[in-house]
Amino acid sequence: MPRTRRMPTATDTTMKVDIGSSTDVPETTDTAPTALPADSAAVRHGATLWGNAPYLLLMTGKTGQLVGAGVAAFAVPLVAFAVTGSVFLAGVITAVAEVGVLVVTLPAGMIADRVDRRRLIIVCSAIGIALWASLAITDAAGALGGWQLAATLAAASAVAAFYGPAETASIRFVVRPEQLGSAMAAMQGRSAAASLAAAPLGGLLYGLSRALPFVAGILGYLVAGITALAVRAPLNDPPSSEQASGAGSIAEGIRFVLGVPFLRLGVVVFAAINLAFDGVVVGVNLHLVAAHTAPLAIAMVDVAVGITMIAGSVLAPTLVKRFPTGWLAVACLIPSGLGAVGMAVTDDYAGYIVWSCVMTAFIPTVNAGLLGYAAAITPLSLQARMSSVVMISSLAVAPIAPVIAGWALPTLGVPFTLGAFGALLLASTVALGVARSVRRIGRPGTWESDALTAAAG
Repeated sequence: MPRTRRMPTATDTTMKVDIGSSTDVPETTDTAPTALPADSAAVRHGATLWGNAPYLLLMTGKTGQLVGAGVAAFAVPLVAFAVTGSVFLAGVITAVAEVGVLVVTLPAGMIADRVDRRRLIIVCSAIGIALWASLAITDAAGALGGWQLAATLAAASAVAAFYGPAETASIRFVVRPEQLGSAMAAMQGRSAAASLAAAPLGGLLYGLSRALPFVAGILGYLVAGITALAVRAPLNDPPSSEQASGAGSIAEGIRFVLGVPFLRLGVVVFAAINLAFDGVVVGVNLHLVAAHTAPLAIAMVDVAVGITMIAGSVLAPTLVKRFPTGWLAVACLIPSGLGAVGMAVTDDYAGYIVWSCVMTAFIPTVNAGLLGYAAAITPLSLQARMSSVVMISSLAVAPIAPVIAGWALPTLGVPFTLGAFGALLLASTVALGVARSVRRIGRPGTWESDALTAAAG
């Protein structure tokens, strides 16, 4: 789903997947979507979403992890500058934090599909606690250096890359297919709320002590680990005795993604949408910085967007239930493109706030529908690998948007730069709209039958 840099988005912040109709799924016995096991948590606890204890525990744990990691991440560039005294080195350290994600995303998805996900979440939580604790302790002692900070951040991003697919795939295992749209919408709201809370909390804690934001990271993983311990339901099927090798397992996930027509399209189109979103957000932020806008005023743009996305998350379940998902996603992306173009034709601070809210208002609906449908018809054994394979495209474009925006703003001007990104967003929306595999996606009540039809085929 659309990633943005400063604006809080889906987590959970990537435009991940939308899969076409049942006839688009490769007809192999290894990857055909299957119905939920009779003893799965989704069957035993699925009468109502909010009465589903495993789902609520996983949601609580991920919320704690998101808030803690967000608070710590807010302080990273500030701490990096404090320990190095160099803006350039601070930027390098911040960039290094993304290396871990890029390196381990594909193997993380493979491992999350092969091992006990509950134990994996617990192990990730324990390692996360140790990593953030090492930073908090050494910084409090005045011994934190740039190399340690960079290496620890890279390791922490790798841990988060393992935690994410494990938690996302676990949600699919404990939630009924017809409830996935509502579940994903709730996850969108959770991510927006966590992002909204992280920045001001991070600023407050950093003002008290440089080490305190890292303590928040510790507490976030502590909550995640405790809630995972409390989950008694299985979060995946027992491992098969005929599992492929590690490389073969990753290749199986890649073959599945490439074997689905919409996913082949989505890997490219979603990357373009994410590039456009990132470009607009970074472009506006850089323009406001260059215009000597007060930092608090810049932060208020993020606050307004966060509130808008929370409101959109509340509305999303109703929209997803009432309208076919394919057409709904395309319709909801149109305001995003118009909002991006609107920011290109305004040079007013209030206008940036308004158009930013327009651009992100219906993104929770897009994410809830597409992620819910993807999870509903993807085989339980391939959930994490599918997620990680598609996520690679978003991670690949993440470093590109700042480079393009940083070059284009002074060279081509603000209107042309933002307008170009807005045009890319609208063109990507049109590409989705003309795709037959998108147009055929129905309401949540049809998702499970799509999966069963594919399995029968």
